Amino acid sequence: MMNKKLFLPLIFFVALIVTFFVQLQRNGQGDDPKALESALVGQAVPSARLYDLFTNQQVNQQIFQQGKPILLNVWATWCPTCYAEHQYLNQLAEQGISIIGVNYKDQRDKAINWLQRLNNPYQQVLFDEKGSFGLDLGVYGAPETFIIDGNGIIHYRHAGDLNEKVWQQKIQPIYQRLMEQK
Repeated sequence: MMNKKLFLPLIFFVALIVTFFVQLQRNGQGDDPKALESALVGQAVPSARLYDLFTNQQVNQQIFQQGKPILLNVWATWCPTCYAEHQYLNQLAEQGISIIGVNYKDQRDKAINWLQRLNNPYQQVLFDEKGSFGLDLGVYGAPETFIIDGNGIIHYRHAGDLNEKVWQQKIQPIYQRLMEQK
C-alpha cells in the first residue's frame, strides 16, 4: 500500500489550482482589477485650504455643496492621459455637467496656458501645487475623477481617463441617480 504522505503535494497543488480558478471567475464577473477602493466613498470631501488657479484667492469649501452632483477631476499638464481625456471633459461641460478641476502637482503658468490652449471645461479650477489636497483625497496620480453629490459627499472614484465608455458604463448611472435624488 502506498504511503499517504505522497498524496499531500498533489492535494496541495489541486487546492491551489481551485483557489486560482475561483479568483479568476470572480474577476470575470464584474470585479475590476483596475478599480481602486476609496476610503472616502460615503464621506464628505476633505476640508483643505483651497486656492483658485487663476486668481490665487482662497476658495470656500462650499463649492462642493452646490445642491447638484459634480465631477471633481484631478489633472496635470505633465500627465499624457490627462491630455487624452481633456477633449471629452469639454464635451461633458458642453452638455451641462458641472466639473471642478484640481490641478495636481503642477506649475501655475503651465496649467493656465494649457486651459487657454485646450479650452476650460471646469467651472472652477483649484491649484494643488504640492499635492496635499490630492493626498487627502487618496489620489494615486492623475487623472482621477470623483462623483460628489449636492451635499459634498463622495459617491464614486475613478482612477484613469474619463472617456465615453467610462462615462456611460460607470459614472453616468451614478450621476443620473444623484440628479434624480436632488
